[in-house]
Amino acid sequence: MRLKLGFSPCPNDTFIFDALAHHKIDTEGLDFEVYLGDVEDLNNKAFKGELDITKISYHAYGYLTDDYVLLDSGSALGKGCGPILVQSSKFKVQSFKDCHPEPVEGDNLSGLKIAIPGKYTTANFLLSIAHPEATNKVEMLFSEIENAVLNNEVDAGLIIHENRFTYKEKGLKKIIDLGEYWEETTGELIPLGGIIIKRNLPEETIRKVNRLLRKSIEYAFENPASPLSYMQTNAQEMDKEVMMQHVDLYVNKYSIDLGVEGREAISQMFNLAQEKGIIPKIEHSIFVK
Repeated sequence: MRLKLGFSPCPNDTFIFDALAHHKIDTEGLDFEVYLGDVEDLNNKAFKGELDITKISYHAYGYLTDDYVLLDSGSALGKGCGPILVQSSKFKVQSFKDCHPEPVEGDNLSGLKIAIPGKYTTANFLLSIAHPEATNKVEMLFSEIENAVLNNEVDAGLIIHENRFTYKEKGLKKIIDLGEYWEETTGELIPLGGIIIKRNLPEETIRKVNRLLRKSIEYAFENPASPLSYMQTNAQEMDKEVMMQHVDLYVNKYSIDLGVEGREAISQMFNLAQEKGIIPKIEHSIFVK
């Protein structure tokens, strides 16, 4: 059976999927047609039902639970790995709420034009929770956001992926770390993205893909040099050290298996999103059996 598989060119995804996509493990009769796209591109592909298996923002998955189920393996969630809202080091966020004579960073963002990596990204979900007054948003490819801030096309930018390791060197500074905000507010892990598969596929196929994805991640951890070429070919940031920082941050024990802690964090995010009317009511179990 041939399945359409989508994931991002970011180091964590190419690290995870290398062994599976290149048959470095036994794929048990399955073959995969790989599509690489940025996170919002993958979200939109999933909305159209164009991919059998795909990386997805947890925010976007909240709208797709009727059609897709979440695999136990492949997720990006943990601590200290959330999106960061940044501004140019030459610019300070004004406090519109209190009208302080001195700029107050991160106080009120209602007057700012903010670049986001997509409407349905978990990054935008977290920004909406932390700063609901920040409504003047412009969607951009995640890799273009830093330059948009530096070139004063926007007042601030929401960065994800490997950009969190390089933004200071580029003359940007943090307004708020939304991962830290989530952890302090909920006490839970930060659910960023997961791997979903179509519910209408045979149950045996769903279980097989879940099993193979785990094997692919375990293979990468056991043979860390093996995925390097694939990672370097696709990464925005080519420096090996930065790539491995990215992997270390986003690929962890919860990527191998969500476990109780991972499932609780995801459930809490979806419960909160339903309470606030951000996503529709979920009618099905979101986790693979």
